[in-house]
Amino acid sequence: MRILTLLAASTIALAALGCDGAKAPRAEAPAPSSASASPEAPQKEVAAAVREAPPSRATEGAPATAAAVGKEAPAFSLPDLAGKTHNLADYRGKPVVLEWFNPECPFVKAAHTKGSLVSTAAQLENKGFVYLAINSGAPGKQGQGIEVNAAGKEAFGLTHPILLDEMGSAGKAYGATNTPHVFLIDQKGTLVYAGAVDNSPDGEGNSPEGGTLVNYLTQAAEELLAGKPISKPETNAYGCSVKYAK
Repeated sequence: MRILTLLAASTIALAALGCDGAKAPRAEAPAPSSASASPEAPQKEVAAAVREAPPSRATEGAPATAAAVGKEAPAFSLPDLAGKTHNLADYRGKPVVLEWFNPECPFVKAAHTKGSLVSTAAQLENKGFVYLAINSGAPGKQGQGIEVNAAGKEAFGLTHPILLDEMGSAGKAYGATNTPHVFLIDQKGTLVYAGAVDNSPDGEGNSPEGGTLVNYLTQAAEELLAGKPISKPETNAYGCSVKYAK
């Protein structure tokens, strides 16, 4: 009876977070209010949420074939929170980072408040990179909506645009499966890196695989600027599944 009770409690916790366990069936939660992304949210709750929700590497909702490293990055045209349209083609000639984003995903919260994404965007922008966050969640899903994303942007201290991809077309074109899931595009429009932000699937940077924290995104960005081949062009993304429309 005790085992059954613990299993039931674990299932409820995962469903409430809206994240998929690595081996568990998907369980969607009702869209939370923007309050969960407020700056006052206790860091202990974020850390607990990450520990309770194993990272998902699910491919649900992603196409069988999507963007490929070494090939031209798929074009897109998406609005930001203010309604301004951003076209990937507008940034040709500059290196571009795309981060699949969900402000209410516990892994995104952890990465942006204590993990590898705390200052990565600002550092890369200072080096000439264009940094764009993309939310491919469908209306009514966790982390979707202008107000929720605006609250997350303020809570995480972000200065770069957050683009809304409610139909999921851009996310599926890139094969984005998780939040966070990052892609690096070179100045010629070629996709040169796709995968996880780093090798710490708790999102916090405290439990790196292999014992040493490696920020794959900044490593690839530095190699790109130096004109070197990308030493690790692909990795497995971790985090919550992207909340595509059914």
